[in-house]
Amino acid sequence: MKSVFKVSLLAATVMLAVGCQKEEEPKVEKAPAVEQVQTESAEAVNFATEDDKAAYAIGVSFANYLSASLDKPNEIGITLNKDMVLKGIEDVFAGKPGLNEEETRLALEALDKRVAETMQKKVEEASAQAKKAGDDFRAEFAKQEGVVTTDSGLMYQVLTPAEGKKPKSTDTVEVNYKGTLIDGTQFDSSYDRGEPAAFPLNRVIPGWTEGVQLMPVGSKFKFVIPPELAYGTQDTPTIPANSTLVFEVELLKVGNDAQAAQ
Repeated sequence: MKSVFKVSLLAATVMLAVGCQKEEEPKVEKAPAVEQVQTESAEAVNFATEDDKAAYAIGVSFANYLSASLDKPNEIGITLNKDMVLKGIEDVFAGKPGLNEEETRLALEALDKRVAETMQKKVEEASAQAKKAGDDFRAEFAKQEGVVTTDSGLMYQVLTPAEGKKPKSTDTVEVNYKGTLIDGTQFDSSYDRGEPAAFPLNRVIPGWTEGVQLMPVGSKFKFVIPPELAYGTQDTPTIPANSTLVFEVELLKVGNDAQAAQ
């Protein structure tokens, strides 16, 4: 895991500024007038030269970067004191740092390890909670009228019956669909995009490959897919690990008709 306190942003800012200056021909100019900038706090900042302004901008950029770096550990319960960060900066500029390079490296490596372990623990806890919630949801869904559970654990309910052709796993299909978590949070929808989706049926999650083969063209099914037939332990910003997924799917076309629509 990369350290949360890399200072590459500051270095890049300085290098960029220096690089731009080297590319330009030196110019003889009159000394600039003092520039005054009003900050959001209504406190005026005076810049006597462009160098002063650039130096201030580096400080602002670095402070924003550090602030974001401090907020991330705080979100998982690791509190880093901003006053101590400022003291470390002041001590280095004063030429009297309280930690040498080796001690600094070890402290940051220890922080990285704590952050990684804490995040992994939270992911595992969330994953276990999602699995239990999914198990409970599927147990309740199974009680609804018309729900069928296949040998794999896939669950489906026919919302709109039809008598059309059923696809094979090697077919390309065209569908409209909406996908949600069990709490109703939507993570995907062809309806919202304003056009159906077309894809080879054997290149999607197993729950879709199995389920859509049960659908005649023109029908609409509701699928409840357990995590092992969806994304399993993979954790994403929109789909937590071990999530049971709910899809409403309309099968529009199969085979050549669907391929032509791509």
